[in-house]
Amino acid sequence: MKLNWSDVTPKADWLNRRNFIAAGAALAASPAVALTGKPSSFSTDEKPNSLEEITNYNNFYEFGTGKEDPVRYAAAMTTDPWSVQIDGLAERPGSYGVEDLAPDNALEERIYRLRCVEAWSMVIPWIGVPLSSVLNKAGVQSSAKYVAFETLNRPEEMRGQSYPILDWPYREGLRLDEAMHPLAILATGLYSDPLPNQNGAPIRLVVPWKYGFKSIKSIVRITLTDKQPVCTWQKMQASEYGFYANVNPEVDHPRWSQATERRIGGGLFGGRQETLKFNGYGEQVASLYAGMDLAKNY
Repeated sequence: MKLNWSDVTPKADWLNRRNFIAAGAALAASPAVALTGKPSSFSTDEKPNSLEEITNYNNFYEFGTGKEDPVRYAAAMTTDPWSVQIDGLAERPGSYGVEDLAPDNALEERIYRLRCVEAWSMVIPWIGVPLSSVLNKAGVQSSAKYVAFETLNRPEEMRGQSYPILDWPYREGLRLDEAMHPLAILATGLYSDPLPNQNGAPIRLVVPWKYGFKSIKSIVRITLTDKQPVCTWQKMQASEYGFYANVNPEVDHPRWSQATERRIGGGLFGGRQETLKFNGYGEQVASLYAGMDLAKNY
């Protein structure tokens, strides 16, 4: 059975005073509108994590290295107005508003598993549009082979960028066929609300068969290119973080096993489970990597 939004626990049943105190500051920065979208056959039938869990346990180093730092500090980021520059090997390069890339009538509901490279996981109900629709809107030249992404670089609002934690701005990339796959989306919402700042407002990438660091947040630039992009974590430590970053329990991180994961919200001892290859999306995406040695192309 596939979940629809009618199956998701109403927010009124799980939003309480503590949730508002923890996440309210960043949520207040988002427009007070409800997002709706067409149910998708790509959604998992697993129970989604709560809004509190999703918005309070998160990596967004632009605001600090602690899991709690994004919810503490991300409200300082201005998300309106916002535009995304699409350039490179695009037929119609230019600056596009979020409302142009993800109009209300094109939004879809996607309940996806998320697997962090740190061996924890969640199930998250996103609202967004297929990345392919955005690339087609801009037009893809025949020589394009990859898609590069870049996060906002604004140290005065993103306190983590004042420190050399990473080489700012944050950059990521996909092969063009990965980017055009129907599972890859650009998300603008979470549950029925616009994306909170700490989760990558106002627009972020979601690639559910890859480790979470590939799903770049707060995107300001998308570049079509014929060269493999330089990705931030790969550049920083290539022996630990590869270009593909496909979820693979058979290939361990040099410092920990990837065979199992801790499901957030599952309790201290009850949340451990086996990791699925391609995060459980192998039936849909394994053909993208036919003939490749996934231990070398990690």
